Amino acid sequence: MNPDSIERLKNRFKIWAVETIKFARNLPRDEEYMILRKQMIRSASGGAANYRAACRSKSDRDFINKLKIVEEEIDETMFWIEMIDMLRDEERYKNESVYREANELLSITIASIITTRKRLARLPS
Repeated sequence: MNPDSIERLKNRFKIWAVETIKFARNLPRDEEYMILRKQMIRSASGGAANYRAACRSKSDRDFINKLKIVEEEIDETMFWIEMIDMLRDEERYKNESVYREANELLSITIASIITTRKRLARLPS
């Protein structure tokens, strides 16, 4: 990936984390939502921070390991959004742009892991 693409994707992760925080502000103030809100913000901001760290990895193996953490953080964020929908007995938030962007970033992350693994497999031992 060229440096411009890396910077664009790092920025995209950062924007997604900020949008997730803004999304969380609009949730009801009930105690159970407060718990889900905090978890969702932690996992989204963690995903963005870990993607940034992955871009500074020392090797392909290190890159894969860091991207696996990003994958987990994004998936966890999606889980919290799904939980919020279940509490409301609707799929309102799952259709929000934050959820869709999470799904796209998850796909990009998984594709990067697969591509890097293939590149590693082609290297002589």
